[in-house]
Amino acid sequence: MAVNGRKIREQVLALLARKDYRPLNKVDIARKLGLAANERVALRKTLRELERAGEIARIRKNRYVLPAEADLVAGKLSIHPAGYGFLSPEKSGDPDIFIAAENIGTAMHGDRVVARISRDAPHDRIKGRREGRIIRILERAHDTIVGTLQRSRNFYYVVPDDPRFVHDIYVRPERDQQQGTSANVGDKVVVRLDVWESRHVNPEGEIIEVLGPASAPGVDVLSIIRKYHLPAEFPKDVLDRAERISEKIDSRQLESREDLRKEFIVTIDPDDARDFDDAIQVEKTSTGWRLGVHIADVAT
Repeated sequence: MAVNGRKIREQVLALLARKDYRPLNKVDIARKLGLAANERVALRKTLRELERAGEIARIRKNRYVLPAEADLVAGKLSIHPAGYGFLSPEKSGDPDIFIAAENIGTAMHGDRVVARISRDAPHDRIKGRREGRIIRILERAHDTIVGTLQRSRNFYYVVPDDPRFVHDIYVRPERDQQQGTSANVGDKVVVRLDVWESRHVNPEGEIIEVLGPASAPGVDVLSIIRKYHLPAEFPKDVLDRAERISEKIDSRQLESREDLRKEFIVTIDPDDARDFDDAIQVEKTSTGWRLGVHIADVAT
């Protein structure tokens, strides 16, 4: 018999909303709902989904409550380069919650988190705002970070490009060399983050791609592509269509243009330019020299 996950979901939410409800763990919830053995797997899945969605919260001893009943709020964390942050609640209309740097824990910029409202927080720190402390990370926003490899006396670390990631990432180049991703100090790299569990040590990661020296042409653009996970190549169908475009100039294209193809004209765009549309021509005349400056009308 198929287990009705939607029914279990409704039962869980109804149980937690009861006025006489006291926080229970998953075993006690199953017992309270009278679930059969084959329904308990579905219950565990439902509890995980509800917690991830921010509809319920897990507190000490793995007991479950409605977030509002335990002064808990789920939302997205935005961190300021100075170290503090603000939680934007997922519930529409609720004001942002101030999170002091010492209360962020191992959360990072952009993470979906759960915060507990601090009733005893100093009221003069952020006037008119509630203050909270991160107690759980529901979903990491990033599994990779782009930054520059640096070295201290005893270890290597990557300084993130985004200043809202306020912690340097420790890396072990000897491990990365074994993976074929050896980098030099000053290189721009992509780091895959390891699980970060303790605020008392910096996060660690593994270099998975070396983009090149930070000052090299094109590395800045490639860094942005990797940071935002943008496609770096054109789709195959676009490339196929480009291949079908004829390189021969149609006579109709010359009707409103001056044909200078027999002149000696040299581009002044660098090798790494995205397009070659600027050029010059120098010609000796009877009275001196003539300089021609040519800018292609790439729009048409």
